Amino acid sequence: MIAESRRLTKAYMGKKAVKEVSIKICGGSIYGLLGPNGSGKTTWMKMMTGFVKPTQGEVIFDGAPWNYRAKNQVAYMSTEPFYYDFMNIGMVGKYYSDFFEGFDEKKFQELVRKVGLSEEMKIRELSTGMMAKLKVIATLSRKALLYMLDEPLNGIDLKARDEIVDVILTTTSEKNAVIISTHLIEEIESIIDHAIYMKDGSVIRCNNYFVEDPDTHNQSELVFNDRQELTHISFCRYRGSVRRCGDRANRAGHTD
Repeated sequence: MIAESRRLTKAYMGKKAVKEVSIKICGGSIYGLLGPNGSGKTTWMKMMTGFVKPTQGEVIFDGAPWNYRAKNQVAYMSTEPFYYDFMNIGMVGKYYSDFFEGFDEKKFQELVRKVGLSEEMKIRELSTGMMAKLKVIATLSRKALLYMLDEPLNGIDLKARDEIVDVILTTTSEKNAVIISTHLIEEIESIIDHAIYMKDGSVIRCNNYFVEDPDTHNQSELVFNDRQELTHISFCRYRGSVRRCGDRANRAGHTD
């Protein structure tokens, strides 16, 4: 196990944005953190990375309570870029190399070429898809055990999405884990091993498959309480038929 969220709670002005969330993150897996905007996904990710202090609960990383050493083993990509628009892409690599311990500048340069960018490109001239690719490859070029990507596929075209997905798949190994947050299951359903649903600050689990109601063909959300006990099944409409999460044979078009 790489990391664990133990009853993490965050309250602002008395209102809980995240409510006693307990999740274990294991190596060799890609996790989908799913839920509507405002469900608590970003707040939970920031608590896991140490950017936000929990009101209650704790983060366990590599078997020990969160400490400064763990900070260098978690690579978090926020929705906002961590660089300046006067830079070019090559400068971004050097900036990350100076700022983050364990940043692999050679890997960054390789990924820049892999996704069709160049180091001479100016940040202010990048399209939305190009900017998304840059944010992802900069994050994945860090040597980390846990990669957390907040809405990496939001608002981009299919080509850019496929290129980002390919980079994520090639980065994942048995020694690390990737968490991808999104409010659209269709974006990541083919590559994730585990789906974690959040709604109103609480966790709703999908145990590697979607249950379908035989009468309405709506697919289920499995609703758990704080003790991880199933309380009820809530059916909602998704496009498509029954789908499995994390079928590695179907990732990126590969078949056995």
